[in-house]
Amino acid sequence: MLAFVFPGQGSQKVGMGKDLIEKFGFAREMYAKADEVLGFSLSRLSFEGPEEELTRTENAQVAILTYSVIAYQALIQKGVRPDVVAGHSLGEFSALVAAGMLSFEDALKLVRRRGELMASADPEKRGGMAAVLGLSADIVEAVCAEVSKEFYVEPVNYNAPDQVVISGLKEGIAKAEPLLKEKGAKRVIVLNVSGAFHSKLMADPAEEFKKVLEATPFSSPSCRIISNVTAREEDEKNIREMLYRQIQSPVRWVESVKYMESLGVTEVVEVGLGSVLAGLVKKISPNLAVKSWEQFFVS
Repeated sequence: MLAFVFPGQGSQKVGMGKDLIEKFGFAREMYAKADEVLGFSLSRLSFEGPEEELTRTENAQVAILTYSVIAYQALIQKGVRPDVVAGHSLGEFSALVAAGMLSFEDALKLVRRRGELMASADPEKRGGMAAVLGLSADIVEAVCAEVSKEFYVEPVNYNAPDQVVISGLKEGIAKAEPLLKEKGAKRVIVLNVSGAFHSKLMADPAEEFKKVLEATPFSSPSCRIISNVTAREEDEKNIREMLYRQIQSPVRWVESVKYMESLGVTEVVEVGLGSVLAGLVKKISPNLAVKSWEQFFVS
C-alpha cells in the first residue's frame, strides 16, 4: 500500500513554485486560480518574496497548500495514486484535497482563514512553542505537567520518538527548558511562531474556525485519510469536528504513521516542499520505504 504525506508550516521558502511552473503546464493555471481565490498574488509572493511576508502564518499556509496540491496533481497525472493520505497539521488540508473531500478552492479559503485566526490569536505575544530533541514523550509530558502547576505548557506535536514540540505560555516554556535539559534533552529550540499553536490557548480561533467549517462542503473520501487528532481514519461525517479540534489539539504524528503501517502501508511519499516528514517517518517506522514526490520525475 502507498501513502502520501503532506508537510505543514515551516517548509515555505522564497522561490517555491518556480520549479513547478517550469515542469508542469497546469501549475501556472493553479497558481492563477489561487491568486483569484485569495484576492492577492500568492504566485508573486511565493516566487519573489519578500521572505518576511511569505513566512507570515496567513501567507505561509496557503503557499504550502498550493505547492503541495500541485505536486499531488503531478503525481496523479503520472499515474501514481495513494491508498492512504495524511498531513502534518496544515498538511491535513492538502491531504483532504488529495482524498477528494475538499476542493482546491475551498481548501484555499479555509486555510487562509485558519492562518489569519492563528496569527491574530495572541496579540500580546504571550504564547510560544519549542521543539524538544532527544527525550521520550512520557518524560516531556511529566515535565510539562509539573511546570503547568504555575505556567501552562503542554506537548502538542508528537513528531518522532525523540522529538516532541511543546506549546503554551512563554514563561512555561522558559521554565521547562532547563528541566528538560536536566532530564537529558539534547536541545530545546524555541520556534519562530506567532502563538501557542495546537494548545488550549487556541480555543478562541478554533471557535471562529468552526463557523467557517460549518459553511464548507465536504465529500466522501476516495481513499483512507488519517486525522491528526485521533491518528485514525476519518470521513465526511466528522471531519469538521476533527479540523475544529485540530487547532487546539496535539498532532499525533507518531501514532498516525504507526497506524498507517498497521493498515498495510509499505511505501510513503512526501508530497510537498522539503523532506522533514520523510525524516520523521524513517525514525518512527524504519521498515517503511520513504520517497520524495520529485523522485518520480527524475529522468
